[in-house]
Amino acid sequence: MSDLQPFKDAKYLNLETFKRDGTGVPTPVWFAENDGTLYVYTLAEAWKVKRVRHNPRVRIAPCDMRGNLQGAWVEAKARVVDPQEAEFGQQLLDKKYGWLKKIGNFFSKIRGNKHAVIGIQLT
Repeated sequence: MSDLQPFKDAKYLNLETFKRDGTGVPTPVWFAENDGTLYVYTLAEAWKVKRVRHNPRVRIAPCDMRGNLQGAWVEAKARVVDPQEAEFGQQLLDKKYGWLKKIGNFFSKIRGNKHAVIGIQLT
């Protein structure tokens, strides 16, 4: 496994997923780490979820909230995690992002949004 040190103090990571034609689609996202796995949450119907289901190869890099890179891209594998692991990932994200995440959770619940959690491991 590669070193997660570049992500240690980062607030955002740029997650690049790949379309069927190989075109990369970078997206800045919140993330939390546990035991070598980075957890990201997103809307369940988001295109990045569909792309990860089709192709687990992704690239990640630390970035700012606008997606401007603050480190080098690294190769990784992603997967949509099961509900039990998703709950664990959400707890990690809640802890890392505090009240900002909790406000988002509240409004998502009101809107009836469904979320997916993506687990990412460096290759």
